[in-house]
Amino acid sequence: MAWCNQVYVAVANASGFDGVYTHFGHSAIIGCDGRTLGECGTEDNGIQYAQFSISGIRDARTNDQSQNQLFKLTHRGYTGVYANGDGEKGLAECPFEFYHTWVNNPLKAQKMAEAVTRSTIGVKCCPVAGIPAPAEQFDVEDDIEELTNEHNLL
Repeated sequence: MAWCNQVYVAVANASGFDGVYTHFGHSAIIGCDGRTLGECGTEDNGIQYAQFSISGIRDARTNDQSQNQLFKLTHRGYTGVYANGDGEKGLAECPFEFYHTWVNNPLKAQKMAEAVTRSTIGVKCCPVAGIPAPAEQFDVEDDIEELTNEHNLL
C-alpha cells in the first residue's frame, strides 16, 4: 500500500492477550518505497519511530514509472494512447460514471450502492450491540433477479 500510493503508512496493531483475543503486535512504519522503517515486536507498549523524507516522496512521484499511481490515475491509459499516436498524456477525464455521480450527487450514489448492497447499517446475520438490524429479511434470489433486470444483465 505504501509503495503503490507513494505515501508513508503507519500500522498500529495491539499486542498481548486481552482476555478474549491474542493480538500479534508488530506495529510498523512503512516508507513510500515499501521498505520497513520501524517495527515493534510482540512486547507490550512498544514504540518505534522513523524519519520521513518529503523530498523522497517528491522524487518518487517525479521519477518512478511502474508504481506512480497518482500520475496514472490522472493520465489514464497514457502508454496505449502514446503508442497509438493519439497524444502523449492519456485521458484526464474519469471514464466511470459512478464517480461523477458520487462527486456531483452523493445521495444518488449512496442509493445506487444500496441497490446492490444493503440499505441498513446493521445486518441480521451479524448483529452488533447498538447498531439496528434491518426490520425485514430480504429474499436474496428475488433481489438478484430484480437487480439483474434493472441493470439489463440478462
